[in-house]
Amino acid sequence: MTDTKLIFESVSLGYTTLNNRVGVAPMTRISATSEGLVTDQMVSYYTSFARGGFGLIITEGTYIDDKYSQTYFNQPGIAFNEQAQAWKKVVDSVHQAGTKIFMQLQHTGSLSQGNRFAQETIAPSAIQPKGEQLTFYLGEGPYPTPREATKEEISEVVIGFVNAAKRAQSVGFDGVEIHGANGYLLDEFLTDYTNQRTDEYGGSTENRVRLLVEVSKAVREAVGKDFTIGIRISQAKVNDYTHKWAGKEQDAEIIFGQLGKAGLDYIHVTEYEAWKPAFDTCEASLASLAKKYGKLPIITNGQLEDPERARKIIEKGDADVDCLG
Repeated sequence: MTDTKLIFESVSLGYTTLNNRVGVAPMTRISATSEGLVTDQMVSYYTSFARGGFGLIITEGTYIDDKYSQTYFNQPGIAFNEQAQAWKKVVDSVHQAGTKIFMQLQHTGSLSQGNRFAQETIAPSAIQPKGEQLTFYLGEGPYPTPREATKEEISEVVIGFVNAAKRAQSVGFDGVEIHGANGYLLDEFLTDYTNQRTDEYGGSTENRVRLLVEVSKAVREAVGKDFTIGIRISQAKVNDYTHKWAGKEQDAEIIFGQLGKAGLDYIHVTEYEAWKPAFDTCEASLASLAKKYGKLPIITNGQLEDPERARKIIEKGDADVDCLG
């Protein structure tokens, strides 16, 4: 029988103390209104996890502005005060059930399947995404080729994350998670083949992680030191499940090392199987590399529903919280 005592110990992420080390991973639902407002169905959905005993809930990716950030139709937003106030129903209900809740802030980049504000997409470079749109989120056919973002638009992206974080803070969220994973905009800057820029945001790994660091630092400055901020990082993408960082552990050292100094309280690492070696050249998982080089608390996600597996990754010191989705 698995000794699960460690999993159910309290743990702190920044100024947020969780009752246990089991979290709900961010999962796309497309159950908001067409205006991006929270519905009663969403309140019930999130509250059910809180009543079920999860120590942390991370919301589905939530769009941050009224320009290029929306990913799906019926995706919830945090671009306006009205949207923020609608989220308050979720926050209050989850808190009443005794659980902490972070909002995941998302900019879609080139992987948008439905944006009521814009017909085009922006990305680091004008490169058509791999694969096809996700039919279970009402997409169809290839992704369109995005337009290369201007420097001014990159600055507007940073401002969008900042304003969204402040709105989330204002309605009582315990923290925010910056979505830097899964092929969306920040991950597109991080990824070599989607980022062909020749300015300070392209080329070397140090340059490609720059925007993620700038967003993290700007959000920290905006919300103050006692509001929890994390970032989600992955190698795989919703449209490229097998992608690995070309620089392998050296990339991990640069990426997690830079993020570890960006004012964040945690790094959330997601892999298909969280405990497996990150690269064919080492035994270490991506979570353990994030812990080694980021020197921050680590949330990990990826097939951890087996209590024994979940316990081991925490016991080894590779992660502090396991997220299930």
